[in-house]
Amino acid sequence: MPPDARRRRFPTTRWSQIIAAGTPASPASRAALASLCETYWSPVHDFVRHSARSADDAQDLTQAFFAQVLERGDFRHARPERGRFRTFLLTAVRHFLANQAEHDRAAKRGGGQAHLPIEPASPDEWQAFAPVASTATPETIFEERWAFASLDAAMARLESEYQRTGRQRLFDQLGPCLTGDTDASYADCAKALAMTEGAVRVAVHRMRQHFGRCLRETLAETVDDPADVDSELDYLLKVVSRCRQPAAGV
Repeated sequence: MPPDARRRRFPTTRWSQIIAAGTPASPASRAALASLCETYWSPVHDFVRHSARSADDAQDLTQAFFAQVLERGDFRHARPERGRFRTFLLTAVRHFLANQAEHDRAAKRGGGQAHLPIEPASPDEWQAFAPVASTATPETIFEERWAFASLDAAMARLESEYQRTGRQRLFDQLGPCLTGDTDASYADCAKALAMTEGAVRVAVHRMRQHFGRCLRETLAETVDDPADVDSELDYLLKVVSRCRQPAAGV
């Protein structure tokens, strides 16, 4: 995830508060929903892309989907079984694609409607279409992208905390140790930070603990019932573990 994107602040408004906002939506609930949509744009885009859509169509349809969600306030229709934001998104995008297919058929019969122009996102916001296993379904791809988008959001929250407390350099050096994105040893990190190796180990351990808390807070913002956080975390870990398993025959 690009550094500028990771540094974006994430909302403290929970999905339950968005659902409870009712009609008309409050500015705070709309802002929170818009931020959640932006954070989880990638899972929806990849679901659309792998539902037999071209790359260009996937980008256009994803933008149109989120524009519709925000414009019509579709979160008002969230039902108990959609208490998790990811479940709401997946259900909503399925319905959107089905309706879009019917719209396309009507357009071919001469019954099309005027298209509402939508300002495209910055090119930096588009995620490249990544190859996946041939056996993957749009639903499993959605789950995988959701899991890693949640991890990215938690990491961004963690970085924001370190930045606010004047420890950006510590995060920059040790953050990659949490994700495995560095070949540097603890000894290398200790030298770069002018710390002892033992102090670095303690700092990494504490950072992992903070990250775990940030991840729980991130997931808490996407469930209707706080009691669902544990099950959502378990599910996320299962999805990540599944992604890390080597493909058959490899």
